[in-house]
Amino acid sequence: MKLKMLAAAAAAFMAFGVGEALAGRDLDQIRSRNVLRCGVQGPSNPGFGVPDSQGRWQGFNVEVCRAVAITIFGDPNRVEFVPVTSQSRFPALAAGEVDILSNNSTWTLTRDSNVNRFNFPAIVFYDAQSVMVPRRLNVTTARGLNGATVCVQPGTTTELNISDFFRQHNMRFTPVVIADLDELRRAYDSGRCDVFTNDFAALAAQRTLLTRPADHVILPERISKEPLGPVIRQGDEELTNIVAWTVFALVEAEEMGITAANVEQLAGSSTNPVVRRLLGVEGNMGESLSAARADYARQIIRTFGNYGEIYERWLGTNTPLGLERGMNRTWNNGGLLYAPPAR
Repeated sequence: MKLKMLAAAAAAFMAFGVGEALAGRDLDQIRSRNVLRCGVQGPSNPGFGVPDSQGRWQGFNVEVCRAVAITIFGDPNRVEFVPVTSQSRFPALAAGEVDILSNNSTWTLTRDSNVNRFNFPAIVFYDAQSVMVPRRLNVTTARGLNGATVCVQPGTTTELNISDFFRQHNMRFTPVVIADLDELRRAYDSGRCDVFTNDFAALAAQRTLLTRPADHVILPERISKEPLGPVIRQGDEELTNIVAWTVFALVEAEEMGITAANVEQLAGSSTNPVVRRLLGVEGNMGESLSAARADYARQIIRTFGNYGEIYERWLGTNTPLGLERGMNRTWNNGGLLYAPPAR
């Protein structure tokens, strides 16, 4: 009798838990609207997200959003890109003006807690805060910046980190606080401040837009940890899972050597069960995720390639940003990127 009662209780709990987990409030709204609204940092974030001459957004963060649209709709073009600033991004997300942020937002405790009620489903880019200075200052280390004026955006982890750094090393600085990234860069370029601080990749992007990029150097110190990823509102586990496993599909594809060029051949010939599950040849991964297609990952890879291909296309050493992979290698190549098993 006791076993029957326990079994019934377990069944009731599972039914309740699944119902709650798959509520999909935000996902239902996205599907009803038939478009994913993606907040991106723009319009001047080269490599990560900029509109081209035709007004079509392109870049690393843009392709992450388009990949999520494939998982939800089976169509990478069902995305509306909404430019947001460092100050407007989280209010826009909280108010429902955007469904997802893909704009180099740092995962922190307070942003992830009940204070702000945001979810960071996965990390897409590991970075660290740096400082850029004009070469003419002949400064080789950030510890030589005592008394400097520093250009920084308000309401960011960047602002908090630079204050911590100067305090830690018993130095003083004068902040030049400007919310708009374009205006901030112009202030630095015109000499209103000695230092421009941001995440390393963001500084590399902004340096390409300076009047004389070669006249500026990013100093070697990394003064923080910046795990960056897409952000959504808390309360929709189904959407959280979709965003997370979209990112993981890109990472696992690189782990397994699956590329845009060979994905169709591998889908038809591979006997590796991991590859077959990822590409929707066997198993029910797409159904488990409530994806639009069983082979959602295969379509993503066919459209954009794997994580490494997206990285090299927009951020890598052959782009104006010239970023080495570093921490953003997959775990089996000495980096931090790691996808849980899709099974």
